[in-house]
Formats: sequence, structure tokens, C-alpha cells
Amino acid sequence: MAGAGIVDANGILPEDYQDALLIGRVWSKSEGGPCPVLFKDGVLYDLSKVAPTMSELLEKPDLVALLGSVLEFPALGTLEAFLDGSAGELLAPNDLQAVKAAGVTFADSMLERVIEEQAKGDPLRAQEIRVKLAPVLGDNLKGLEAGSEKAAEVKKLLQELGVWSQYLEVGIGPDAEIFSKAQPMSSVGCGALIGVHPKSQWNNPEPEIVLAVASNGRILGAALGNDVNLRDFEGRSALLLSKAKDNNASCSIGPFIRLFDANFSLDDVEKARISLAVEGKDGFTMTGVSAMEAISRTPENLVSQLLNRDHQYPDGAVFFLGTMFAPVKDRHGPGLGFTHAKGDRVEISSPKLGKLVNWVASTTECPEWTFGTVALMRNLAKRGLL
Repeated sequence: MAGAGIVDANGILPEDYQDALLIGRVWSKSEGGPCPVLFKDGVLYDLSKVAPTMSELLEKPDLVALLGSVLEFPALGTLEAFLDGSAGELLAPNDLQAVKAAGVTFADSMLERVIEEQAKGDPLRAQEIRVKLAPVLGDNLKGLEAGSEKAAEVKKLLQELGVWSQYLEVGIGPDAEIFSKAQPMSSVGCGALIGVHPKSQWNNPEPEIVLAVASNGRILGAALGNDVNLRDFEGRSALLLSKAKDNNASCSIGPFIRLFDANFSLDDVEKARISLAVEGKDGFTMTGVSAMEAISRTPENLVSQLLNRDHQYPDGAVFFLGTMFAPVKDRHGPGLGFTHAKGDRVEISSPKLGKLVNWVASTTECPEWTFGTVALMRNLAKRGLL
């Protein structure tokens, strides 16, 4: 986590962390590699003997019961020791799972995607187009259920007005936009640097809830995520989506996955409020709050479109649900909107999921991703875990 700042252990935990079942992943100096962990009372416990990977751990049929007693697992150290680097590093709480994302799932960000498309990635044109389109699209999209008869009527109306878009098609049509955000094991964790491509002049964080999904489609829990996005790249062409999304350190997940149990359920996810706070070294600040209740498709519907008889993920998936954040607050001049600057502190939080903290750097300044699947298998074999 070279170059990142200090993260307070108590500050990143859910408000009811004493009643939360939190699992994650660390790089342990003492064990010489990555370990799935259980967090309890300030301590991280090694789950490697239960399952050497997070992917396998989340496939356990009775996982909540299996994790009932921390006394059965060896302690690796305190959370503070992994945040300050003395015991290791807090990693993203996923490994072999596919990292997938749903796009254009909120009306507000749907409008901004259309603006990006119309502006061809030029932030200088965005405000002019926003003023023109907002009255037409805003009222029609609010509270609209994707794929419904009402949505089909709105589509027809917008086509007649000449403002139909590929983003509106996936935003309110029957088929969701689902894409690969990053490669398995390339995501970074809480406290790490997050990367923005050096050629991008218009970009933003995308605060989201991330579901942990087993290979059979069962939703097991949730974490926080930052789906860092390059608005200028995607705005120039939707075919540049992969270049806008999948870059070095551009995907952050954490701090932990909170498993569903008696104290936390999918209903809590659907009622969650996600907060964003950006603090720049230049004194710039930006805050906002979004409600999951504004999503245009249910999490179950999105997961059913992700994983089904037509498409399987045998190692499971972590699944970003989309964001309503598309910041427009001017930063570098009137009409230029928001874009990141080097050193920005980005904080994504939700009361029952805790706080995900990262610092912005160029993708060329973030540590290169070198520990892939082959390296993991060799490491686990060397440690006698395979």
C-alpha cells in the first residue's frame, strides 16, 4: 500500500460490527501468502484450513454455522496490524471469483450516461446537453421499473422525441447491462491506491454495493465497491467500455464481505444508503448519498441475468450493482464538472457495511498486479494448503 494514507481500524467497521459476520482476505507476512479471514473483536482469524481461497469458502453450504466459533481458528493478528502493514496487508475480499458489474441501474446515472454519449466524452459540452436533456429524461425516468409495460411506453415516447440511447435501452429495457469489471484477483482492498488512467481528463468514483454470489446463484452477502470509471473514454465510444473500466488498480472492494445471517439480510441491502466523500489535496471536497431503493431492477433480478442456465461461474462471482452517482460538481473550472486529482481520498460507506477508503493515483503509479492464479496455486501448494 505504498503511497496510501492511514486508515483507522474502528472507522472502517459497520456500526453494528459486534453483531456482524465479517469475512475477508489478507496477505499475511507470518503465513507467507494470502489467507481468507474471519474478523471478530478486533482480531483476524485464519480460515485457510477451512478453505484456502475465498471462492471455495463461499461455496460451503453451512458457512454461517461453520464460522460460529472463532476459537477453532488461529489468530493472525489485529486489524490494525494489517492496516499499518506490520502484519501484512488487507486485500480485496475475493480471489478466484469473476468480478462482474451491472451498469445503468439508477435513473440519475442513466441520464449522465446519455449526456456522456451526446457529448462524445467532452466535459465542456456536458452542461449544455444536461440542461437540454434533464427536463425531458428526468421526469420520465424517475421511479420507472426496468422492463415494465410503463418502461416500454416511455421508450416509445423518447424514440418519438429523438432522444433514445443505447444507455436507455439497458437502463429501462428488459435486458440489463452486465459486464466484466476486472480480472479475478486484480481488485484492491481498503487502504490501497486506486488507479485512474493518465490519459483520462474526465473520470469519477462509482460507489456501489457488491454482492457475493455462489456458483449456484445464491446471494451470500455484500461488501462495498468502487467501480472507478473514465467518463471521457466511455463517452467517446461504448466500445471503449473495457478500457474505461478495467485498468491497473481501478477496482476496489472491501473492507469485508458481510455474510447474511440473523442480523443482516438482502432486505438490508435493498434499503441501504451509500455515502461518498472525496477530499482532495487541493482543498476540494465532494459528498453525496444514494439510496438503493432508487434502483431500477432488484438485486435478485440482476443476479438472475448474471448467472443462469445460459451462463455459469463455477468459482462464483462478486457483482457490482451499479451507482446513482455521476458527480457534476465543478472542480477545475465552470462547466468542467468533476474529475479526480492525484492524491484524492475517496471514502465509500454504508452503516451496515462499514467504510471503504482508497487514495487516487495514476494507474502507472499504482503497484502492478503480478500475483495471478498460477502464483496463487503455487503459493498454496508450497504452504501445504492444496
